Amino acid sequence: MIEAIISLITTTALLLGSPGPAPLALAATGATHGIKKGTPFLIGILLGLSVAIIGATFGLATLFSYWPKLQFGMQLLGALYLAYIAFKIATAPITSTLHTTEDSTPLLSDGFILNLLNPKAYAAFLAIFSQFILPFSNETHSYIATGIVCLIVAAVVDTLWLCFGGLLRPLFSHPLQARVLRVTFSTLMMLAVVWTFIPSLEW
Repeated sequence: MIEAIISLITTTALLLGSPGPAPLALAATGATHGIKKGTPFLIGILLGLSVAIIGATFGLATLFSYWPKLQFGMQLLGALYLAYIAFKIATAPITSTLHTTEDSTPLLSDGFILNLLNPKAYAAFLAIFSQFILPFSNETHSYIATGIVCLIVAAVVDTLWLCFGGLLRPLFSHPLQARVLRVTFSTLMMLAVVWTFIPSLEW
């Protein structure tokens, strides 16, 4: 059991903790608005991830494999919504050295919608549940325990990304530096979206 838990934790951390769109969005939010103001966005991302876990459990990712256009449509919507969040971060007005306006801060709903429209999350959890499910005698208990461990790992790695951004924040207290930071993070977010989006395109 210990070996299975370690394998599950390692795989989940690698899948969810790598610098993709959501982790970069968390880092950008932490750097731009601070850890405290970015916490609702973090909670929203974790709630959306919970839906992805439930969706994978009920085979939603398998549905995507039968209807690729549905997956592509959700991925496109997710990319557009992430572009909206990146735009909010990049263009947020600077009111003082380390303060920004409230309406530019990504909200809990932003994080929730972001992962709700992320078919990659459903596919990732389907892969986890098909290969790294915890070995309990009761199948239902196995799925529940695996989902809980995945959510805990996601909470840890996502919090680390938010804190990483928060640690960078004081280094960019000058308005010009703050703007450069925001635009840089927003650009990285969009590059990550393009990188994950390319395999879905048919040339």
